[in-house]
Amino acid sequence: MTSVKEQEAIRKLMIFLQEWDSAHKVARSCILDNFIKSNDGKTEPELELEFSQGASLFLARLTAWLRMTYTYSTCLNRLLKSVGIFLSAASGRRYLTEFLEIGGVSILLEILGLNHLKEEDKRESVKLLQLVADAGRKYKELICESYGVRSLAEFLATSKSAEAQEDAQVLLDSLGRGNPKYQNQVYKGLIAVLPCASPRAQQLALQTLRVMQ
Repeated sequence: MTSVKEQEAIRKLMIFLQEWDSAHKVARSCILDNFIKSNDGKTEPELELEFSQGASLFLARLTAWLRMTYTYSTCLNRLLKSVGIFLSAASGRRYLTEFLEIGGVSILLEILGLNHLKEEDKRESVKLLQLVADAGRKYKELICESYGVRSLAEFLATSKSAEAQEDAQVLLDSLGRGNPKYQNQVYKGLIAVLPCASPRAQQLALQTLRVMQ
């Protein structure tokens, strides 16, 4: 039998999830702000404690809303940051698995190619892809299999933000290490950046090519 304390915690979780389900864009934006402020840097056990062992129920709602709205930028930055709290949580590999099962990598890569979205949203997307890549070789392979090298190389070549270009370069460098199956693809992707109009992108690509050679 569950204790009174556990029952109360579950009741609070259900109220929170119902609030999210019935909330419109502005209210959801406030919920995301509060979630980011309260939970940034938490581990998987801490998130589960916060959500009465039901953190995955909230992550599922976040990813569902992301999948439905990423093309027209509804609270996109807050949504990506909220998903990032789950993906960066220590011991939270199952959150990563849940995110990948809904096609998370493809969504993040598509965001990079949408011209009407803000650079800051695309940069947040690159940060999440970096978290995926950091999880190990099979995750790097998944990004590459999803045409990630081409998307990142194009983003590096066309981005107007120096910080975003650096984030893309770091991720491409990461995809080129400990990933023998796709190392050549990363090499070719970086070479494709060299004729672009951005001197900064050319410089970053050359730096990474030198390291790879």
